Amino acid sequence: MLPVDIVLAPAWWHRHEGLTFDEDFFYHPVKRVEAERRMEQALYNRWGRFGLGSDHDKDLPQVGAVHLAAGFLLSEMLGCEVQYNEDTPPQVLPANMDELCVDLDAAFHSPAYLRFQQLADALKSQYGYLVGDVNWSGVLNLALDLRGERFFMDLYDRPDQARTLLNTIAKVISTFITRIAQQTGTTSISVNRTVRHFRQPICLHSTCSHTMISAADYENFLMSIDSDWGGKYIPYGIHYCGHDPHRHAEAFARLPRLDFLDVGWGGDVKQLRKYLPNTFLNIRLSPVEIIDQSTAEIREVITRLVQDSGDPYLTGVCCVNMDEKVADDKITAMFETVEELRQHYGLNRVGAGGETPKRL
Repeated sequence: MLPVDIVLAPAWWHRHEGLTFDEDFFYHPVKRVEAERRMEQALYNRWGRFGLGSDHDKDLPQVGAVHLAAGFLLSEMLGCEVQYNEDTPPQVLPANMDELCVDLDAAFHSPAYLRFQQLADALKSQYGYLVGDVNWSGVLNLALDLRGERFFMDLYDRPDQARTLLNTIAKVISTFITRIAQQTGTTSISVNRTVRHFRQPICLHSTCSHTMISAADYENFLMSIDSDWGGKYIPYGIHYCGHDPHRHAEAFARLPRLDFLDVGWGGDVKQLRKYLPNTFLNIRLSPVEIIDQSTAEIREVITRLVQDSGDPYLTGVCCVNMDEKVADDKITAMFETVEELRQHYGLNRVGAGGETPKRL
């Protein structure tokens, strides 16, 4: 009941643990394993009593940065330049390409993909297996990386070509996550760590940029992709980190299945639950506001939003991309509040006769 997790921004890791997010962090086999273990140890030292850092004593061949929110590899595979910095996620520079087309085969023969494959081969050669996954971003996110803001005009000026581009990007993503899942068994821990708490690996589509389009555009250009993936990748979820996921609630409710929805900070949880009674709603706290909130305010916010969700067995809590300014006690307050709510709802359930809860 009520899984809770966090993702700390590179600035936090650089300031407090001295980690540097250069290319070696992502692609050097030895440093890849060392960095993930250091991150697990840091989490264990601070919040191990809440279950974080459970792999602090293991060397695991993590193919991707499962402790960061950093989607860049597919953008680079498709032709974007990526800049690596010591205390930020890799920065994707829009390719501003002229044509609305991508080459699926070329993406998997690109220097970026071959470098990633070399990493995976080296890790598998040493350890005999692979774990983790790589943040694969999302269809519209990648289209904007390739075309820049001009893609919004393409939706109106060249709708057929824009739709073809989106569907081809979806094929690239499908090929990529299928290859990852065949090796590690997961696809989306690096999209949101909350998915690691479920019995079956959730495939989580990042729709960060959907806050920039209308509900009608989502239904016209992108909804069919979520419908298709919901049937292929079970359980299936949508990561919506914008402030207005409720704008798309009615459309989400018409998808053949939506097992998991990341509810961006500011999203109307009550309205989403009205349209999505059987979907797991993962409530995202604001990584900016939490810096200045008191622990009492954090407790109030979490309690209210969990109540708004209406079903603690179909609700989670997370905060993603907290930077170096967040104090440890603010994060501790998150975990303590959720533990108190688990006890509260657990006692109420027993008192009501111990009915079987809904589970994903």
